[in-house]
Amino acid sequence: MHAPDDPYQYQEVLVSPMYLAGSNGTGEAGFAPVAQWPHQYLDEGPCQLLVTSPDQRIRIGWFGDDFELWKVTAAADAVTAPVWTATFNHVTPAEIVSGLTTALARDYAESDVLDDGPRFLAKPSYRWADAVRPLTDAGWTRHGGAERGTIEIIAPDKQARILIDNRLFDRDSETYMLWAGPPGWGTRAEATFTASTPSHLIAATAAVMAESAPVVRERHQIDRRMQHLVTMTPVASVTPIPEAQVSRAPTPLDVRRTAVTQAVHRAARAPRTAADLRVMAAHSRSTGAAQKRTGHPAPATSARLPASSSVPRRGR
Repeated sequence: MHAPDDPYQYQEVLVSPMYLAGSNGTGEAGFAPVAQWPHQYLDEGPCQLLVTSPDQRIRIGWFGDDFELWKVTAAADAVTAPVWTATFNHVTPAEIVSGLTTALARDYAESDVLDDGPRFLAKPSYRWADAVRPLTDAGWTRHGGAERGTIEIIAPDKQARILIDNRLFDRDSETYMLWAGPPGWGTRAEATFTASTPSHLIAATAAVMAESAPVVRERHQIDRRMQHLVTMTPVASVTPIPEAQVSRAPTPLDVRRTAVTQAVHRAARAPRTAADLRVMAAHSRSTGAAQKRTGHPAPATSARLPASSSVPRRGR
């Protein structure tokens, strides 16, 4: 993506729109909302990190060598089959995954006080619009050329969509698909949800996609095929809002600038440990499987194991 001698390849930049920023190689943002849940680091098998709710009804799997990087499920108890499944591929920004995990953490925390069962197992709304409302509120519009029995909602820049397939009736069928970016192994982010996924969880994920706030990446993490579709601003060029502007009522632009500045400062203060730089092993064992599934070559590097100062870690 960048020449090895490019002096700017590791420069931190703010990338927007966020849904075209791709992965930064770790899942930290996606796991942050459930950092206090039990973690299991697995040495064998495709799932390398499994984070579960304390009662194991919610499971979040990290498949560091796979095309489908994340698999999130919820079940009635620890031993029964999942009621619904959500998957996110290796190009999906972890910030989008955090929309789902944040909602799950909140639902789980409230599950003991609800009389009609946990919200993370609620039946989906019969109105498809409930699941995509954050997108339509943000200006996404319905595509009139969608196939019969399907509904397609498109972002204003035409680079992201959600497809709703109402032709499938099996609860395990992938009814909702969110995607962003042009077709390709390293360019298209995809998230899928099976038919029984509660509508508010899809909406929580979609709400993050609808946000316009940029995210921090290093330049080499942006595929060269995506560079003409995104705006990259060097982090060093972002300046705090002048004090004189704080006293008045903030405009939407002020709010966005404040959020970006705070995110940059947090990223700068975040600890960098050796564990953060570990590359997930066993890439070769997934290459054949990945090529068989997609017909595309496997990515050059595997995703890194999510690391957080609040989560226990151990070496591979």
